[in-house]
Amino acid sequence: MKRQKGWIVTFQPEGRTAEVMQGTSLLEAARKAGVVLTTRCGGKAGCLMCKVTVEDQSAAGIQPPGDAERRKLGSLLDEGVRLACQAAVQSNVTVHTPEDPLKAAVRRRLEAARRGDEDELW
Repeated sequence: MKRQKGWIVTFQPEGRTAEVMQGTSLLEAARKAGVVLTTRCGGKAGCLMCKVTVEDQSAAGIQPPGDAERRKLGSLLDEGVRLACQAAVQSNVTVHTPEDPLKAAVRRRLEAARRGDEDELW
């Protein structure tokens, strides 16, 4: 039996990729690529923690949002925000994941140190 070719999902800013079959959720693709997306609801669109942004040119690579995702995200959908647990891959797609909060804090501190800024929190 011939193996069906999968679609490539690229996660930015890490640049990690995963080859997945059509219909795979972005959450599953992220796990396959080794990208951590936090979720508490087990992929049921309940916690809204797995928000990602899909690039405009990649929007066709994801199936349109369903009712649950439309209710939860509302106008954020217009900005390319999707729930990774609900968004299913249709073709090659590039997704931007939120920066890890700890990494963001360290990055801000390093940038402030380079500029010579004082940061009262540290």
